[in-house]
Amino acid sequence: MSRRALILFVSLGLAWGIPYLFIKVAGEELAPSVLVLGRTGLATLVLVPLTLISRSNRAALPAVLRQWRPLLAYTVAEVVFPWLFLTRAEQTLSSSTAAILISAVPVVGVVIALALRRAERLGSRGALGLLVGMAGVSALVGLDLDVSDLGAVAEMGIVVLGYAIGPVILSRYLSDLPGLPVMAVSITLSALIYLPVVLLGPGLPDAVPSGKVLAAVAVLAVVCTAAAFLLLFALIGELGPVRATTIVYLNPVVAVIAGAVFLNEQVTLWTLVGFVLVLTGSYLVNGQSSTPATPSSPSASPEPTPVH
Repeated sequence: MSRRALILFVSLGLAWGIPYLFIKVAGEELAPSVLVLGRTGLATLVLVPLTLISRSNRAALPAVLRQWRPLLAYTVAEVVFPWLFLTRAEQTLSSSTAAILISAVPVVGVVIALALRRAERLGSRGALGLLVGMAGVSALVGLDLDVSDLGAVAEMGIVVLGYAIGPVILSRYLSDLPGLPVMAVSITLSALIYLPVVLLGPGLPDAVPSGKVLAAVAVLAVVCTAAAFLLLFALIGELGPVRATTIVYLNPVVAVIAGAVFLNEQVTLWTLVGFVLVLTGSYLVNGQSSTPATPSSPSASPEPTPVH
């Protein structure tokens, strides 16, 4: 791995490891739908101009819009539902627990690929990975959480399922389109969907949120969404789309450390056990392919990696 690739890898790991911390902070004052609207709306103001500045990305927009059906399906699966339920779940669960549960996405993704007959047979290593990953989730859910947390765990199940389905849609229908226009339109669609949801539901806050909440929303939109996409495209250009997926193993490490340091979240023995088992299972399942990564341009769609 080159020095540039290493810097990109670490930077993206930080950008996608800290959302759980800032979702927890912003959720103290904002309703989940309001937080998602704020994040997607502000990210739209960053991603759309970046897309329009580039002649090639601007020229690709008509082709992207013609694929509105799979794009809408991807947006609903990857952003609309997961970001809402993740925010709701973090009202009960610690940010580190949420991050560890989400790290099971590669395991669920392989199961979905197998169900759709779009993956090779697991083999002994992949089967072991599934068992280890499920054992990790079981350790977290059965031994580290209270019964009162089970509703939030179910919401995290929706998040994990959405994050696993989204890349399948992206790979099958949108993989030949440049990544930045796809993500810009997807985030814009999400903001447009949540605008009436907020206006007809909880409504906008009566008072201006505190400075820390405004800062949290800004970080989620600018760093964890807009900047993270740019880092991802650059990382794919350096490592290829397959090797770039290993970023999913760094994100929960950052989330657990951030939760412990900044939120004083308790890291129990079973948290660590579940953490190790889930990541090991994801690695065994996701790392079994012998197909080498091929170079890809920075504009290639980030097929295997979920949005955080």
